[in-house]
Amino acid sequence: MVGINGFQAKVDKAKKINVVRELPPEKSDLDFSLFWKTWDTLEARYFDKSKIDNRKMIYGAIEGMVRAIGDPYTVFLSPDDNKVVNEDLQGSFEGVGIQLGFRGNQLAVITPLPGSPAEKAGIKAGDFIVGIKDDENQVETGTVGLSLPDAVKLIRGKAGSKVTLLLTRDGINTSITVELERAKLDIPSVIVTFVGQKESIARIQLLKFGADTNGEWDKQIKSITEREGVMGVILDLRGNPGGYLEGAVDIAGEFMQTGSVVVVEERSDGKKNEFKTQRIGYLTQTPLVVLVNGGSASAAEILAGALKDAKRAKIVGDTTFGKGSIQEPLELDGGSGLHITIAKWLTPSGYWVNEKGLEPDVKIKDDEKTKEDEQLQEAIKLLEKS
Repeated sequence: MVGINGFQAKVDKAKKINVVRELPPEKSDLDFSLFWKTWDTLEARYFDKSKIDNRKMIYGAIEGMVRAIGDPYTVFLSPDDNKVVNEDLQGSFEGVGIQLGFRGNQLAVITPLPGSPAEKAGIKAGDFIVGIKDDENQVETGTVGLSLPDAVKLIRGKAGSKVTLLLTRDGINTSITVELERAKLDIPSVIVTFVGQKESIARIQLLKFGADTNGEWDKQIKSITEREGVMGVILDLRGNPGGYLEGAVDIAGEFMQTGSVVVVEERSDGKKNEFKTQRIGYLTQTPLVVLVNGGSASAAEILAGALKDAKRAKIVGDTTFGKGSIQEPLELDGGSGLHITIAKWLTPSGYWVNEKGLEPDVKIKDDEKTKEDEQLQEAIKLLEKS
């Protein structure tokens, strides 16, 4: 049952809507007569009766109510939109491979996914998306006021189809137009390779905190613990847009014996909950460097911040994205969902990264004009010196 104080919409298996009028909640002086007058007027007078879709009107009303809060990360999701978001967390979908977020109220690229059409086309973390064009679906729109689910829905599509994005980038005065061909994407959570002299350093690329991350992590860590001669670990969080908070807390325990990982501050009452490591980690004594960049966000920032505050690792790279809020995904009736901001999070030392990001201990940019990965090479150098 999907509800908005003054009415409820029951969705049956055939996806029909039965609108039931109800009184506002007790102790509420809200007057829903304007809503119902508008509803009745549309049904009675709108000239094209085929456009009167009660299901869409209900979902649109709820979406508008949630959007009125003004938080781009608190969103109502129709069943179709909710399905798309759940696919993201599973890591398998069709699209161009962009993780989206907001800087202020402007739609931005958190990160292009590895090997995706977006990465191959040169789209970068921090790019602003100001326009979307899809000729096949007759879409041409700016992104001002566009919600995150709406943007995802417009950019995503069947493999082989095309979408054009209009971008702006800090430091470049002209806009950038990029045409992308969508593809089938299956993004793993964890990739382990060995780098440095005698390949004695394990590089763990942690690409997301999704539904399958912990299982993948456990399998990949065995390739490190069972290998002889590993003298250090590089935890590469570059381009990791986040995901489940619990995943960040759990993986922190791989590297920390004890200690706080994140402090969560709920609502306006200032109540704080401290999350500590629970895992019995295999790498608590192994020298560690963490790589971050502008595409490291949310749960990735939680993990990097915890390791930085505990002085467990040197943080190397660029300032992170700066997303310091926590969303709870709620499944509602009829397959719809609500992602609601329920708290903000702080590093154990009390730092709030929101729209500021986490500053690395060693700040170094990756020079796009060279093939060398300067950030990775710096991390290798630090470990080989230790």
